[in-house]
Parts: sequence; C-alpha cells; structure tokens
Amino acid sequence: MTSTMEKTHRILIAPGLSSRNYWWDLYRCRELLWVLSWRDIKVRYKQTAIGILWSLLRPLLTMSILTLVFGYFIKLPAAGNHPYHLLVLSGILPWQFFASTTSEGSNSLLDNQNLVTKVYFPRLIIPLSTCLASLADFTVALLLLLPMMAYFDFMPSWQIVFLPVFALLLLLLSFACGAWLTALNVKYRDFRYALPFVIQIGLYLSPVGYSAGIVPAHLQSWYALNPMVGIIEGFRWCLLGNSQLNAVQLLTSAAATVLLLFCGIRYFRQTERYFADLI
Repeated sequence: MTSTMEKTHRILIAPGLSSRNYWWDLYRCRELLWVLSWRDIKVRYKQTAIGILWSLLRPLLTMSILTLVFGYFIKLPAAGNHPYHLLVLSGILPWQFFASTTSEGSNSLLDNQNLVTKVYFPRLIIPLSTCLASLADFTVALLLLLPMMAYFDFMPSWQIVFLPVFALLLLLLSFACGAWLTALNVKYRDFRYALPFVIQIGLYLSPVGYSAGIVPAHLQSWYALNPMVGIIEGFRWCLLGNSQLNAVQLLTSAAATVLLLFCGIRYFRQTERYFADLI
C-alpha cells in the first residue's frame, strides 16, 4: 500500500447520467465554445478584400436603401426629432444580428456534422458559438452609430445605459430561434430552403425601416406578438431617446423570448441523442 493516493478521473456511462451532468459538461467545454466561435469569425471573412469592415458596410448599404424607399419615396414619418437615417440604422443593427444568427445557427449542426458524429460534447455549444461569433460583428457594427450621430449632430440621451438589457434580450431570442431551428433542420431539411424567405418577410413585418407607431392602434396588440418589435423599439428608445417605451411591446417581447428559449432548449435536448444518426 502506498502512502499517497493518486487522483484519477473516471468517466461513467450510465442511463440518465449524461442528462444530469449536461450543464456541468457544457461549462467544462467552455474552451471549445471559444475555439468554435473564433473559428467562425475567421472563416466568415477569410479571403475577403476588406475583412471585418463588411460588418460596417452591410448595415450602411441597407440603411441607405431603406431610407430611400421608406423615407423619400413612401415618406413615412420619423416619429421623433431625430433624422430618419438614425431611425433606420437603429432598427437595422438588431435585425441583422437576429437574421444572421438565426440563419447561420439553423445550419450550424449540418455544417459541423463531422464533429458531431465523431466525439461527444454538449451539442448546444454549436448554435451558441454561432451567436457569439455574430455578437462580434454586432459590436463592430454598433461603432457605426458614433460617426452617424456626429454627422447629424445628435447626442443619445440617458436611456442608453439600458442598451445592454435589450442586447441581452436580443441575444437570448436569437439563440433560442437558432437552437430550435438547427434541431429541426437536422430532421427536416426543408427549413434550410424556407428560412431565407421567412427572414426576408420578417424584415418588413418588423419595424426596421419604419417606426412601430405607424401601425394602427387596433393592430398594435397583434403586431407586438412579433418579439423583434419590442426589442427594436427598445433599441431606438435607448439610442435615440424616444419620448416613451411601449410597455405592452416590451413585456410581450420578453415573454416570447423566455418561452422560445425554454421550448427551444427543451426540443434541442430531446432530439440531441439522434443527431449523429440523422446527420
């Protein structure tokens, strides 16, 4: 008998054990999460002439087109004392983050099928890494607001301190939709073809190029069922200092986000055991 005991790590495989340890395994694999996120960022702009500057160019071009269509041709009101360009830009930034995260997250398991079929790790890391990679683009794109506000001689008000709250709400909603859709996409590949069309329609059903205030009062409750409505208007309230924040839209968006997050993770966990077989 030796006087010292060597510490050993044992891996036990037993029914139900992986479910009980899932969230602890997710924490232990956090380094893999950072590696996958950094890989997605590098691959996204690999062999591009301007690299990460695309994070600034995309919202700038989209803002120009939507401002031309809604602001000059249709002549929708800005619903405040701020320029129409800033109203559109403050809606584009959260929408593009949601659209890119949902689109790329829905294909994340299929794009990493070699990894999924060869080694065990909590599969929830894959759609989560897509969210973190898109978050880097979103942070860079937010910097576009500084020169735009300086150009229009516009200063944000004190509400900007609440911006992280709406950013967190946006992140949770994007992750919830990405996790749910990527699990569905493994079994039903139709979602790969239908999702771009749905996202395109969602651009016009969300207050990106216009203010939610132009929607008739009797339709506001139905319109608020779109969780991006409250989030986008919350971003505008923080960045542009609108006079008031619609409590119904905010509470509806928060409730829808929590519901989608719970259902999305639950469905993902229920189908996770079959991913390797279906892919």
